Amino acid sequence: MRSLDAMGNWRAELEERVRDLVRFLREHALLDESANDLLDSLRQRLAGEKLVVAFVAEFSRGKSELINAIFFADAGRRIMPATPGRTTMCPVELGWDADESPGLSLLPIDTRLDGASLSELRGQPRAWVRQPIDIKDPEAFARALTAVMGTRGASVDEARALGFWNDEQLADNPPMSDDGLVEIPLWRHALINVPHPLLKRGLVVIDTPGLNAIGAEPELTVGLLPSAHVVVFVLGADTGVTKSDLEIWRDHLASQALTRYVVLNKIDALYDPLSSIELNEAQIARQCAQVAKTLEMPSSRVFPLSARQALEARVEGNARLLVDSRLLALEQALAQQLLPQRRAVFEQLTLEALAVVQQSTVRNLTDLRRHLAEQLSELRGLRGKNSSKVQLMLQRVSAETVEFEQCTTQLQALRAVHTRMLKDLLQCLAGEPLRVQVEGMIRSIRESLLKLGARRSFTQLFADLRSMLDEAQKRGQDIRDMLAASFTRLNTEFAFSLVPAPTPDLSRFRDDLALIERNYIQYLGLTQAMRLAQPRFLEQFRRMLMSRLRVVFESASSEIELWNRTASAQVDGQLRERRRAFKRRRESLERIQAASAELETRLGELEQQDERLAHIEAGLAALFEGARRSATRREFLHVGGDTVTTSTLQALAPAAVARPSEPVSMLALNQAFVGSAPASPGDRPDLGTHVIQV
Repeated sequence: MRSLDAMGNWRAELEERVRDLVRFLREHALLDESANDLLDSLRQRLAGEKLVVAFVAEFSRGKSELINAIFFADAGRRIMPATPGRTTMCPVELGWDADESPGLSLLPIDTRLDGASLSELRGQPRAWVRQPIDIKDPEAFARALTAVMGTRGASVDEARALGFWNDEQLADNPPMSDDGLVEIPLWRHALINVPHPLLKRGLVVIDTPGLNAIGAEPELTVGLLPSAHVVVFVLGADTGVTKSDLEIWRDHLASQALTRYVVLNKIDALYDPLSSIELNEAQIARQCAQVAKTLEMPSSRVFPLSARQALEARVEGNARLLVDSRLLALEQALAQQLLPQRRAVFEQLTLEALAVVQQSTVRNLTDLRRHLAEQLSELRGLRGKNSSKVQLMLQRVSAETVEFEQCTTQLQALRAVHTRMLKDLLQCLAGEPLRVQVEGMIRSIRESLLKLGARRSFTQLFADLRSMLDEAQKRGQDIRDMLAASFTRLNTEFAFSLVPAPTPDLSRFRDDLALIERNYIQYLGLTQAMRLAQPRFLEQFRRMLMSRLRVVFESASSEIELWNRTASAQVDGQLRERRRAFKRRRESLERIQAASAELETRLGELEQQDERLAHIEAGLAALFEGARRSATRREFLHVGGDTVTTSTLQALAPAAVARPSEPVSMLALNQAFVGSAPASPGDRPDLGTHVIQV
């Protein structure tokens, strides 16, 4: 996975460029609040973005062995438990959080009874059992991870309450022991925090349990899997697509919204030493074609390989065996398809953020230099003039100041109108109307006979949510029209240079809603009617759906707030600078009136200030250009000896870089990908409701 490392280096370099830009702007008092928020969000996004890859399979398909071969072969041994039979009994999430020490955090299975969702429990450290990990000792590391295999006995009633026993689908229930107990997982979820190089680059690996555990944990099916950027479905080459494999695929992975790859593992078991190489290869090809046909997948997304051979090859440094394992083809496909798409989005977001900040700072610098030019012109005109001329100039400055301050009346009126219109707009995106809509949909499902109207209620919910976004878009355009008319009047009467920013395009959030709808509607069909009848599943479904929708609407609301803050900062900044300019002119004339020798000294000071601003302008342009070059640097990914350039990115991810002339959502930095894991409300920066202040 060298490509992930290359992307990490690219992001780190770009983050440093943005950091240098922020430092320069702050040193020269050119960083206003809105620009600081935008660049800070960009830096956080570049530093903290996660790439989520989920591995899904029935038990004994070699899923954990595949994870070991791809990510942990450098440890010199198996890290994830990979033995015959069931090993991973709960979802396992591998990642790296620098704020936490290396360790294994386990969430007891009994927390399901409390009704709290996994996203809520992540913020409750006391709910987890934490075990330290010695990462310098691979043996101890591997032993610590065997905890995910833990099970315990439970009564049928307890297993039913926890979601592991279904009286109407007895064939799917776990076996019962002689003493009447059912074996259930000891843990609900496991978080492994390890400073592995790939995990430090932002990779998150999700290893899912097999058997019916995928359906037993609603949050896994309606939360973790839809949020993954790519899903790898592992099958056995010797068995092909079994009935249980097909059920998992149809129930949880068939959505076209997911980026899916199918791995046909254990191809070494298909090799017959008594057959020719050609016959063996033909058998593998037939198996791949059959799998692709059964799953209705393009054959290019089916990868035959041997995870066992790949792990052995990497541990022993056997290049030939690694080629025979065919693992490189899967890694190359992941790198070529996934990373360029994400890089293209990062690049476009960075360029758009830089354009917004550069436009603002250049406008401020231009205003400063214009005011200096006016002062220089005035003072040069005083050469050889007497004190009465200076007194007349002072009177004129005072009169202009009084005239200019009359703009505050118009600004106060503008603020009142702006506040009211912004409040009405944000009400369209508020959490309470969203909650009412979702509760209405859930109530309709509960009241539906045999839950047959669930899909219709769900579809109607998203139609209503799109209408809410459309209304917010219309109100946003009304605000911009009002600001444009007010800015034109202020520019004409008081010599401002105010320019209203384009209204945020909320169509991206409509796309987010469409993707969520496609991901979740598969759980509302006829085959899922029995599951919807379970109150626990329906409640978990509501929680996860509400969490995902809240992220979309809070992001849209934050984008509106940031847009309004940009307008406010523009007015406040120009008002402040005009007042400073009047004050400097008055002080300069007063000093000249007191001593005529001050004239040439003051002229020299102003000329030096103008030269300094010119140097700042040139330095700023160089920093912006350097950041743009880093964002669009062509040498990025080296996959299989080939270089993936910007043109390749555009070919691979046209949707991500299309329409460069259109504004990209500034708050898209908080949710660049629809499938990213939903953040809790507390994770979102509080931008506040910001309107024009006087």
